Order: sequence, then structure tokens, then C-alpha cells
Amino acid sequence: MQLKHLTEALAALVVAVAPAMTAVAAERPSEADCAARADRAARDATGVTGGAVRGAVGGAAFGAIVSDKSSKGAKRGAALGAVVGGAAGAHNRNEAYKRAYDECMRSR
Repeated sequence: MQLKHLTEALAALVVAVAPAMTAVAAERPSEADCAARADRAARDATGVTGGAVRGAVGGAAFGAIVSDKSSKGAKRGAALGAVVGGAAGAHNRNEAYKRAYDECMRSR
């Protein structure tokens, strides 16, 4: 008789707990979800173009100030700034992707 009550109690516990366990599992992001979140974060981050523009502006200003021939120095500074700024923007975008993906995967 006690075995029957124990079995019924165990079955009731499983029925009560099972939906909660599946709800928790359903909320966890998959690898594809994490990759999609990371893609969105990388798109929102400043990329190559934004970095190149900022670098060119800063380089042109620096080149014009430092050089004895301001227009020639500004051109050289803008070119160098665009290259360095573009590389920095690409690095920032890649870091944003990695950070978002790793953070999402840790929440699994």
C-alpha cells in the first residue's frame, strides 16, 4: 500500500517539475542564436569604414599641424590615418563579435 502512495507521489512530482525544466531548457540560446547575437553586435560596432574616416580626419589634422607644408602633410596624415583607423575599426568589430558570442555561450 505504501509503495502505491510513493509511486503516485513520485509521478505527481515529475508532472509538476517537468514543465519547469523544459521551460529553462527552452530559454537557453543555441550556438546559432549566439552567432546571430554576435553578428548583430558586430554590425553595431564601428567597422573598417568608420575607423578609416576617423583616422583620416585625425591624421589630416595631425599632418597639417606637424608638417612644414601643411597641405602635403595633411594628405600624408590622412592616408596613414585611414590605414591605421581602418585596421583598428576591423579589430574593434572582431572583438565585439567575440565578446558577444562568448557572453551568450556562457549564459547557456
